[in-house]
Amino acid sequence: MGGAFGKGNLPSSGLAPSHNARFLTLMKLPALLLIASLATASADFAIKSGEKIAFLGDSITQQGWASPQGYVKLVVAGLEANGIKVEAIPAGIGGHKSDQMLDRLEKDVLEKKPQWMTLSCGVNDVWHGPKGVPFDEYQKNISTIVDKATEAGAKVVLMTSTPIGENPKLGVNLAGDIFNSYLRDLAGEKHVALADLSNLFWAELKKKGTPGKNVLTTDGVHMNAEGNKLMARGVLKALGASDAQMKKAEDAWNAAAAK
Repeated sequence: MGGAFGKGNLPSSGLAPSHNARFLTLMKLPALLLIASLATASADFAIKSGEKIAFLGDSITQQGWASPQGYVKLVVAGLEANGIKVEAIPAGIGGHKSDQMLDRLEKDVLEKKPQWMTLSCGVNDVWHGPKGVPFDEYQKNISTIVDKATEAGAKVVLMTSTPIGENPKLGVNLAGDIFNSYLRDLAGEKHVALADLSNLFWAELKKKGTPGKNVLTTDGVHMNAEGNKLMARGVLKALGASDAQMKKAEDAWNAAAAK
């Protein structure tokens, strides 16, 4: 009685024996929440280790693989920094438009059986003018590419097109807005991921406040180091990266660049 504690009683809880179990559960909550938080963080990415990801595109994607600091290489490195090792299937060819990408989809992508495919297409369809692809044909081509990839078991990440000339008032960019709006609508309609690079780039260029000057590209179209990082961020976010995972990716990029 008094100061003696019987077996199973809790000296520090101040609770009746019937509430001891509840008290213990409450004491464990912080640890349980931490474990749940860590589990959630590691599960944010939809893509998993051992999977293949194809990058279908034009010269921007071709250079994104050829350059050590290209966006394709950065996406792969960013995933690896978060413990996810994937096999990249580079499928970018300079000058290609939606009709050509559709023609080579089977050979360059689907035959290799990727679990994922990013699609960067639209710059040349618009930029090449009379030699480009009309909007109605572009819509059919892109929709067919998405359908074929999905039917083959590949999860698609649509990428809106990056700016041309880094100037929003250029006619090609005004036309490109129409193509990009279609891609946003298609992503919702087809229930596929969207990397809205167009919005990311225009937001960044607005902050820079230097319209018409090449701050994210080398020539108004192809990416410099900062442009490649911005593209890679967009793709990783579309794949489900959290802010903490993006930080790990960026730390890995910076460490590699410093070597």
